[in-house]
Amino acid sequence: MNMPATPSDLQATIEELWVYPVKSCAGVRLPEAELTDTGLLYDRAWMVVDAQGHFVSQRELPRMALIQPSFRMGQLVIKAPGMLALHLALDAAESPARVQVWDDVIDACDMGDVAAQWFTDFLSPGAPADLQKLRLARFDPQVMRRCDPAWTGDQEAYTQFADGFGLLVAGRASLDDLNQRLQAAGRAAVDMRRFRPNIVLGGLAAYDEDRSGPMTITTADGEAVIAPVKPCARCPIPDIDPDTAERGYRVSDTLQTYRQDPRVGGAVTFGMNAIVTTGDGMVLREGQPVRADLRFD
Repeated sequence: MNMPATPSDLQATIEELWVYPVKSCAGVRLPEAELTDTGLLYDRAWMVVDAQGHFVSQRELPRMALIQPSFRMGQLVIKAPGMLALHLALDAAESPARVQVWDDVIDACDMGDVAAQWFTDFLSPGAPADLQKLRLARFDPQVMRRCDPAWTGDQEAYTQFADGFGLLVAGRASLDDLNQRLQAAGRAAVDMRRFRPNIVLGGLAAYDEDRSGPMTITTADGEAVIAPVKPCARCPIPDIDPDTAERGYRVSDTLQTYRQDPRVGGAVTFGMNAIVTTGDGMVLREGQPVRADLRFD
């Protein structure tokens, strides 16, 4: 006798898809994006580095928030206020480089002097002395940068220049809850760009993504599966206005009152880092259904 399928605990929909081609610069919202083993195609595929090859971010250079990438006719087009657009072929790379992202020192590709001068010209005014000379690196697809097995367990997972994991998932209701708290304290609401997710889900209760098991996404190519593995501990970047690059403290101060997570040593969290377990080459689209079961561990 066939038993009826047990419905999943969570039923959601992809509301937004985002990629961040240049680490710590503005994101690009896409109606669809190809899923790869390391996350969404072209996500954090490029990275700004200092003269020693160490990555830089909005933590040190808030003006990075004003750098807006886009895709056009096989090119990555990068714009910023007062600058001519920088055009880079999506498959371009000029010379070998050695770069560092957090504790990982890896082989990469330097994008050449024109790109280096563009980022230096825009970001160096007012920057510390050690950030007066910048370069742009491209992730080498031959490199395997493994995600932390302490969080991925038996599942081997890889990422490019993201902080640690291939995807970041956040629920719309979680942002709504934060904004209610901000407004109750007399502070202005914020939008999801502050948290830099790849996948924004609608239809969840606030913070249900925190306790979600593997998420199955129904695509035209089959079922893709992504697994939330680690709460995303937040740095000061959510306090940087994505439109002005001005730094404040209202987001962090508010999260501090209710979002300390013992799973990451009491750090303030928002969103879940996730890895790809099934679906390399499948295309995610806004509006696709997502289902998952809750975890109670």
